[in-house]
Amino acid sequence: MARPRLSEGTRLRLLDASANAFLRQGYHGTGLKDLLDSVEIPKGSFYNYYPSKEALGVATIEHTQRCTAETLAAALDGAADPVSGVRAFFEIQIAGFERTRFEGGCLLANLAGELDESQSCRTALATAFLSWRNGIRDALADGQRLGLVRDDEDAADLADMLIESWEGAVIRMKVDQSAEPLRKCLRRLLDGYFRP
Repeated sequence: MARPRLSEGTRLRLLDASANAFLRQGYHGTGLKDLLDSVEIPKGSFYNYYPSKEALGVATIEHTQRCTAETLAAALDGAADPVSGVRAFFEIQIAGFERTRFEGGCLLANLAGELDESQSCRTALATAFLSWRNGIRDALADGQRLGLVRDDEDAADLADMLIESWEGAVIRMKVDQSAEPLRKCLRRLLDGYFRP
């Protein structure tokens, strides 16, 4: 029996819709039927794309990882130097939070708190965070070579510090309904601790 033709556009619409739904309602709070109705995909057709909601969760995490990597690469490519590129990347995130009035927060962090029982999702999340960290690490290492970032600390450790501080600031942002904790995080690290 021939396998049905799968539309890449439909798959991407489904991934974008699932990322949005998981961010706003959580993974467990998102019903598959409502999600599929929102993108006008019959439930039977869904299984041509993914064998389960868990597989969709993994694919959504991987999609988010790719989008994050593309945004970081674009921010770095358009910047005068690596530190400015890192700042531009996080400013793009801040602008997104402000557009949604601080609703949701970080999809990867939210899913990490919700999907601890799924080994495949935990593995995808670990890979996504590592990819994000490595992109920031590489930019900070470039900054170290240019004398823009302190070089007495490992670039990977600095990247971990930035991302972990950022994620804490995202929680505070949601509580305060303000981007100020995010901007304070960037000032303290990029303009303070990370400087040579």
